[in-house]
Amino acid sequence: MTDKQKQLLIQIGLFLVTIVTTTIAGAEWIYSKFVLWVPESLLMTWDDFLSGFQFSIPFLLILTCHEFGHYFTARYHKINVTLPYYIPMWLGFILAPSFGTMGAFIKIKDQIYSLKHYFDVGISGPLAGFVIALGVIGYGYSTLPAPEQIFEIHPEYEQYGLDYPEHVYTYEFSKHMDSLAYSRMRAADSVAHIDENRKGDWYYRDFKPQPSYTNMYFGKPLLYRLIEKYLMPEGANVPRKEEIMHNPFLLAGLLAMFFTALNLLPIGQLDGGHITFGLFGAKNHRVISRVLFTAFIFYAGLGLITINDLADVGLESSLEFIVIILAYVYFLFVSTRSMFSEKRNRWLFATVIFTLQFLLSSFLSIEGYSGWLLFALLLGRVLGLDHPPVLDHRPLNTPRKVLGWFAIIVFILCFSPEPLVIETILP
Repeated sequence: MTDKQKQLLIQIGLFLVTIVTTTIAGAEWIYSKFVLWVPESLLMTWDDFLSGFQFSIPFLLILTCHEFGHYFTARYHKINVTLPYYIPMWLGFILAPSFGTMGAFIKIKDQIYSLKHYFDVGISGPLAGFVIALGVIGYGYSTLPAPEQIFEIHPEYEQYGLDYPEHVYTYEFSKHMDSLAYSRMRAADSVAHIDENRKGDWYYRDFKPQPSYTNMYFGKPLLYRLIEKYLMPEGANVPRKEEIMHNPFLLAGLLAMFFTALNLLPIGQLDGGHITFGLFGAKNHRVISRVLFTAFIFYAGLGLITINDLADVGLESSLEFIVIILAYVYFLFVSTRSMFSEKRNRWLFATVIFTLQFLLSSFLSIEGYSGWLLFALLLGRVLGLDHPPVLDHRPLNTPRKVLGWFAIIVFILCFSPEPLVIETILP
């Protein structure tokens, strides 16, 4: 077997595994069920799994069109490139919801010498995926189910009728469901496990509610908000932010928007970085990439610690947390030595960033989205902020410039400041 055949088998195998993991992930989101380590009522059935194809097929279709947009454009320019490698990822073994994949990528095996070629390869993927995503999203909004369908997924809501949102997204309801789950587990296990030497086990204790509960939902991108505000008829059963994951087509479109926005960030060697490099040139790309990376980190760190936290957890614990934050921000900026050639300047910059975050969060109650700090690590330490140099710097023609600005609009439509929100529910 040749190396090329082995590579093709790996690519096919990864794709097939990704079909399975995304189908499981879709069923998990749609039905709030899992495969492992849950009570029987929460176990995924075979029918649930098959229904997950309603998510995985449109989602992988969008992702595949994105990657083949890159692939066919590279082949058009006679650039040696591989077929896509899909990245399956499923976290059900730790009862954590996932998307079933971390995306896909192609390997470009040639050096690209032309600004135009970088631009064409970079922009083709997001635009191809975005066109397909529009069709998936349009189909999702045009086939919204009846409001009562939520009771098939959450039968515990039915007792409240269609006014259930006023009751179920509360601390009291979360405490009630927690109590029921505890009672079922205790009734199932207590008889079989009565043991005088194990009085500390959970089934010997009375139920104690948690001080707070959490609610997780997806933040809708601008495109979804515009559709719901201006295109949906009055009285349409537009899904709430807490329930959009139960609609497989809208969920597939929303996650496609998320991945498209990440790719279109005008930083480094992301697709958006290639577009920025083509539109504004190498010198301006360096400036734009660094300014936006700094803004990205600044927004992500807003609200991590405030003056109220100093009073709640004490000065010593707060100082330890502050040192960790400063070290992390410094670590992110190590890759930008061209901005700060000396360590002390990087420490000074990290301190200024943190101080401004602390003041804005403490006195203006401005909060960012800390989840972006992980992606910032990928940008700053793995992908980098700079763009590879090219020999051919001839500017883009007018049609390409128009497409470039259109891609910027697509980024704005797809971007959500808080893509996955974990909300704390207090008494």
